[in-house]
Amino acid sequence: MPEPKAPIAHRFRGFLPVVIDVETGGFNADTDALLEIAAVLIEMDERGRLCLGEQFFFNVEPFEGANIEPAALEFTGINPDSALRGAVPEKDALTAIFSGIRAEVKRTGSQRAVVVAHNASFDLGFLNQAVTRTKIKRNPFHPFSSFDTATLCGLVYGQTVLARACAAAGIAFNNKEAHSAIYDCEKTAEIFCDVVNRWPQPVDLAALDSEDAQDEAH
Repeated sequence: MPEPKAPIAHRFRGFLPVVIDVETGGFNADTDALLEIAAVLIEMDERGRLCLGEQFFFNVEPFEGANIEPAALEFTGINPDSALRGAVPEKDALTAIFSGIRAEVKRTGSQRAVVVAHNASFDLGFLNQAVTRTKIKRNPFHPFSSFDTATLCGLVYGQTVLARACAAAGIAFNNKEAHSAIYDCEKTAEIFCDVVNRWPQPVDLAALDSEDAQDEAH
């Protein structure tokens, strides 16, 4: 008999939400450098409420021939040439993050991870392009499905800017720390949890696990 799935595996029909944020050298995923990447796993507590789980963060070396717009560096404050960044190649960063995500997908009994991000098409575009560039085969994410917190925040709070949505939700936001991948990722994770927790979805886990067992038997 298969192991019972974790409650979060039922909340989003088998998708495990993982919050992603990237800082880049511009807006073009095909040509511009990936400079930072962060990921926050989402967990579910015993009350069925979402909360933040394990976090990952890497400063990333620009790929060979990458374009970096000066305006982008001015906006983020990143110095890609600084040895203090401890930057790693794209493939190393993605391999480490993906390994942790695949382990969580397996642990929870989920089918696949799904990107959660603020203006998700931007982050997903850079992520997918980095996967293509590095030829990583075991990508745990769905290639195009995502949860966009900008859309969710517009619906729930009437705000689409992350800082303003956090203010509306009562979540502390420090503008001086913004535009760091790990900080923005944490705040995006907090706002995603706040939105979803406003609509708890009671489920009969025993019944769902029974249905899963029957599906696998046929």
